[in-house]
Amino acid sequence: MDNLLWYVIMIPCSALFSGLGIYAWNRKHPMGFWAGTTVKDDEISDIPAYNHANGILWGAYSLIYWAAAFAGIWSSTAAILLIAAGVLPGLPLLMAAYRRIYDRYKVC
Repeated sequence: MDNLLWYVIMIPCSALFSGLGIYAWNRKHPMGFWAGTTVKDDEISDIPAYNHANGILWGAYSLIYWAAAFAGIWSSTAAILLIAAGVLPGLPLLMAAYRRIYDRYKVC
């Protein structure tokens, strides 16, 4: 029963981040990072490359959540440690990586 609850929570969460990566990869207009913000077309020099980088960013970030979802099969402690790694150092690293993507593709 505990494993079922774990999967009901973790698989949709993992799929959400993966889906965000796929959505970013396929967007025609620049993908924003923060909720409610937009990046204008004229801010980005190469929109497809910018969006592909964002897609890779979110796809890579989802991997830690997928790993935690499946680690829960063998060890709930390992799964919780993976989630903690994804949230505590993962979120600041995610923000820093996005900043590098934005700076790389912004129009000077």
